[in-house]
Amino acid sequence: MLATPGSLPPPAQDARWAYETKQDGQRAVVYLAGDGTVVLRSRSGEDITGAYPELRPLGSVLGTTPAVLDGEILALDASGRASFQLLQQRMGLAHSPGRALRRAAQIPVHLVLFDVMHLAGQSLLAWPYHRRRAHLEALELHGPHWSTPRALVGHGERALAATREHGLEGVVCKRLDSVYEPGVRSRAWIKIRNMRSEDVIVGGWLPGKGRLTGLPGAVLVGQRGGGRLRCVGSVGTGWSEAERAQLAALLARLATDVCPFDPVPTVRGAHWVLPRLVGEVRYSVRTRAGLLRQPSWQRLRPDLTPEESAADLPDDAAG
Repeated sequence: MLATPGSLPPPAQDARWAYETKQDGQRAVVYLAGDGTVVLRSRSGEDITGAYPELRPLGSVLGTTPAVLDGEILALDASGRASFQLLQQRMGLAHSPGRALRRAAQIPVHLVLFDVMHLAGQSLLAWPYHRRRAHLEALELHGPHWSTPRALVGHGERALAATREHGLEGVVCKRLDSVYEPGVRSRAWIKIRNMRSEDVIVGGWLPGKGRLTGLPGAVLVGQRGGGRLRCVGSVGTGWSEAERAQLAALLARLATDVCPFDPVPTVRGAHWVLPRLVGEVRYSVRTRAGLLRQPSWQRLRPDLTPEESAADLPDDAAG
């Protein structure tokens, strides 16, 4: 079951909803057969069990009781926050057991459980969320690499504010009476992502494909750090076709053979431009390397020159 992007329920309906922290990891359905084994499957249905050997002991925690659980696999950074950048070093190793074991020792994962769809041979799909959640919590699934965080009923504003305060991705709002709908992106689950906005300097672009042929498909953007312009990623969403056409004309006038970024990013097919355009982008989080995750274009900032923009890398990402 998938969540739909949206906003907090109206205050009058707040008590009808539960609020869970939105996790930045890999969604997984957990199959416990009741014989000591566990199978993990990704959203695509791929068997990813082999990539996460530290989760195999979960297969025996319910004894002979079979269950199907829903959760998210996380890799935590030094401050205890989920880091998708770290998790990427664990993904894709399902068929490389040796590498998976070595990575598990270096970057252990943690499975956050938030729903139960089948238990003891019975389907709970038609049960309301609050009953499924009560059964899940009663299982007391807490271990060295897995846990069942509590959900907050009501107090949505407080829950969302807490995620912002602690630098977390956001919240998922779940209607207490909602059934579990496999494969459905439902309005009964609403995800709210905390987004940040910053000024960036355009230093290059990548050609569009398909209906965007002849237009920029994405722009390469940077921010200052350590006396140089560092590339902080590519932005490919947020424009209408008319706005892309306007941007294409601006980029054409600024074309250069010299890459303005230091170091030069490894991007195939990039066209460089003089770093004169300032834009504002929204993004979810910044990776440890200083890259903007899930950025989207908001607007050009013709009121700012590159020298006047507040486009400065944080100190820990500028080295």
